[in-house]
Amino acid sequence: MRNFLMAFIMGFVCLSSTQVFAAEPTADKDKARAEIRQTTQDVLTTLFKAKPAAAEAMPKAAGFAVFSNYGVTVLYLGGGAGKGMAVNNKTKQHTYMRMLEAKAGLGLGVKKSQVIFIFETEDALNRFVDKGWELAGQVTGAAKTKEMGGAYQDAFRVGEGVLMYQLTDAGLAAEMTLSGSKYFKDGELN
Repeated sequence: MRNFLMAFIMGFVCLSSTQVFAAEPTADKDKARAEIRQTTQDVLTTLFKAKPAAAEAMPKAAGFAVFSNYGVTVLYLGGGAGKGMAVNNKTKQHTYMRMLEAKAGLGLGVKKSQVIFIFETEDALNRFVDKGWELAGQVTGAAKTKEMGGAYQDAFRVGEGVLMYQLTDAGLAAEMTLSGSKYFKDGELN
């Protein structure tokens, strides 16, 4: 039974990742970029309403990155995938990026969430964009419905010169996991 459950979880995660990472035909790259830009704007609008301090900090920062991801956790395993972009506030350059996530720990749920990074320094932004980035050690507990409004967590420092906010969409998640997330440039959209 345990092997069946693990195979089911891994299959679901792979299927979810495949849908998020399905290769866009060349003609659709502009559409994919436009969708990411629109999602970024929507996420920032939500963040600024919930956390006015973020709206004040954003223009002073070297840049920011916004990711929307979808993840699943069933018992001891989980994972997720997403897309987003990083923006240099000085040059206004957009870099389209992807993220992958793996989880190990006790949990049950499906979660769509948005992650917003604020880079206080140009060096922190450049490291994130040019070298990719890995984050580990996340503990989350959230359960909400559309009627309950947004579930927000305050920003916390995740690296030198890097602050992170997380917003959770409608869905149910209750997890206690160690999570590893990898952020990297999207080779198809840049």
